[in-house]
Amino acid sequence: MNQENKAAVVILNWNGVHHLRLFLPSVVKNTPTALADVVVIDNNSHDESVALILQEFPTVRLVQNTHNYGFAGGYNKGLQSLTHSHWILLNSDVMVGPGWLSPLLDALSEPSTAAAQPIIHAFDEPESFEYAGAAGGFIDKYGYPFCRGRIFQHLEKDHGQYTDAREIFWASGACMAIKKSAFDAAGGFDEEFFAHMEEIDLCWRMKNLGYSVQLCPQSSVLHLGGGTLSSLNPKKTYLNFRNNLMMLSKNLPLKHLLKVIPFRLVLDGIAGVYFLFQGKPAHCLAVVKAHFSFYASVPRLRVKRKMFRGKHREHLTGVYDGSLVAEAYLRKIRVFSALNPKKFS
Repeated sequence: MNQENKAAVVILNWNGVHHLRLFLPSVVKNTPTALADVVVIDNNSHDESVALILQEFPTVRLVQNTHNYGFAGGYNKGLQSLTHSHWILLNSDVMVGPGWLSPLLDALSEPSTAAAQPIIHAFDEPESFEYAGAAGGFIDKYGYPFCRGRIFQHLEKDHGQYTDAREIFWASGACMAIKKSAFDAAGGFDEEFFAHMEEIDLCWRMKNLGYSVQLCPQSSVLHLGGGTLSSLNPKKTYLNFRNNLMMLSKNLPLKHLLKVIPFRLVLDGIAGVYFLFQGKPAHCLAVVKAHFSFYASVPRLRVKRKMFRGKHREHLTGVYDGSLVAEAYLRKIRVFSALNPKKFS
């Protein structure tokens, strides 16, 4: 079977030798060679990652980037050398079990489906959903992402409440099955994001092109999470706030963008003050820096919008027509199932 007819399980690594030792054996063991090749893209690591792969994983294909291009650029650069028709982009801190791969590939067999994700459980608490994806990603009208199984920082236990296959808004970059053709049509990851929310931005662009993104509940994986930047790191705060504003500016229809951005700037200001009262001045400063970086990026964002002129769809499946901030902090909603189902498009 040639590469065009096979999938590739592609792991992006940067100085993650400890993760490779722990998690890569499960990927190699549980990925049938008839279905997919296992590929590691190394983002110019300075630890023992490359030596480990060469010495202990001879069946794994190694692609070496010359710099650390971040999540977005690292995948864009490394994937250029692959001709497989389907990719499963997998974080280096994900453990997989028997039978995890076939359902994801089956989900991509539908012509209109661009991407799919499995149910993602927490590695340290397998009975709980994991932050980065849980049981499928959604977004509210103001751009706040959330999941079935996770609203802001609140994670649900998995009691089988989200086992139905359904269209979602975004698939997690922790484990995303994606068609090469859809990835290319949407222009790949936006490298200006570097890391965080680049997969949501990509899924939004693919949905604007008419593709769908699906949850595949027949597959599940375990994700450690926080392997690159923890929530305690102000850089993560900076990237999340900046990238969210950039994502909205690129993908929202103009009439909605002009309403949403001013409202978001106010909410972000409140978040910055909240960080200050929590005794986290570095995170408050990160929000301020994120805004100035966003303002500086506006000319580039206008160019990116023009590339998708006429393709900013108003009604996309997986959007919650309400404010998640209001639902979580005013109405005290903590679980996805308590949200008003009539507000989902």
